[in-house]
Amino acid sequence: MAYCYRHPNVETGVSCSNCGRPICPDCMTPTPVGMRCPECSKEKTRVVRGVSSGGLGSIAAGGMPATIVLIAINVAFFLAEIATGTGGLSSDSGSLINDLGLQGAAVNNGEYYRIVSSGFMHAGLLHLGFNMFALYFLGQVLEPGVGTPRFLLIYATSLLAGSFGALLLSGNFEVTVGASGAIFGLFGATFIIAGWRGASEIARGIGMVLVINLFLTFAIGGISIGGHLGGLVGGLICGVIVGAGERGYFGKNGRGLEYVLIVVIAVISVAGAIAVTEPATVQVIQFPG
Repeated sequence: MAYCYRHPNVETGVSCSNCGRPICPDCMTPTPVGMRCPECSKEKTRVVRGVSSGGLGSIAAGGMPATIVLIAINVAFFLAEIATGTGGLSSDSGSLINDLGLQGAAVNNGEYYRIVSSGFMHAGLLHLGFNMFALYFLGQVLEPGVGTPRFLLIYATSLLAGSFGALLLSGNFEVTVGASGAIFGLFGATFIIAGWRGASEIARGIGMVLVINLFLTFAIGGISIGGHLGGLVGGLICGVIVGAGERGYFGKNGRGLEYVLIVVIAVISVAGAIAVTEPATVQVIQFPG
């Protein structure tokens, strides 16, 4: 039995039909689409017929602004790569990927921005297309269900955790790019939150796609295993934090504590990413004489 998110001591078997949080009789507001919590009952959203998130929240008009903006930013970065003549991985000293991609030696040298910027770079149109398709698919399910602020926190934390994982498992001079870490994090968070909210069909579907992508991660060469696994772990942790908050485990200030805990995971990811890097080494050749 769950506990009301506003009254942690009151057991209830009813959840808000919009956000999925458990609500007690004092917090229920009857609507044509089911019971809603006090916050959601104040929202006036136009539901698009024929599209359903299966328990994570209705797909409403304008319900995924962060997803659209993130896609636009990724596309803009790729267009910048093309404009500079580097629409793919390149070792040229002036290439945008070489300047902004994730590289241990560069991060150790103080270029910490690479931990973030690398998550918006892509090694070719196909790489970008796969990631943006997944981002759109996951965004239209997760963002309306958890709200834009939490969605952005989950995305950012997953991206940072992915960078941590990539630096942990890659060579000091290997360049890593792509939004895959953040995407795997969204997969993990959606899987956990869907399961906690009782959206079993979504959880099963996401789980199957996740297993397939994990298989491809290990089966195909040239893929950052650390980036994918790091992002996935970050997203899973974020999903558990959100689910625990919605179950009332964090008390009356549950939403605020959710944010704090997710930010803590992000900070740990950045600190870990910096800690595992190594400085560039210069080989000294001595001639006999």
